[in-house]
Amino acid sequence: MSDLLQRLRARGWRLTAQRRVIAEVLDGEHVHFTADEVHARAVERLPEISRASVYNTLGELVALGEVLEVTTDGRAKRYDPNAHHPHQHLVCSGCGTMRDVRLTDDPLAALPEEERFGFAVSQVNVTYYGRCPDCVAAS
Repeated sequence: MSDLLQRLRARGWRLTAQRRVIAEVLDGEHVHFTADEVHARAVERLPEISRASVYNTLGELVALGEVLEVTTDGRAKRYDPNAHHPHQHLVCSGCGTMRDVRLTDDPLAALPEEERFGFAVSQVNVTYYGRCPDCVAAS
């Protein structure tokens, strides 16, 4: 489970009812919701929450570095609360389901020095693609 709520409280970020509900929706393992999915789940907990509040709060969380904005294959942006836990993603090319994966080796070390072309590499983003069990079963 992510520690998003704890991190926000530790930062002293003002947790209004709307912000708290959005953070609660995002809290968990393998959470990669779109803004519309966050809104739909937030409405179940706080019916008066607006779509604008969700979009604005997600933007603030990304700007704070507390949530990652993930985009793959031209699909809708997804929001990942595991911003402080190193991981990569496994994405279903059928339905778009996304899971966090943790590599056992350092992906930066896998890039040979001669393939860096003089770059001072600071970040690596590895995304694995395949088909989830549900999509495989449906085909």
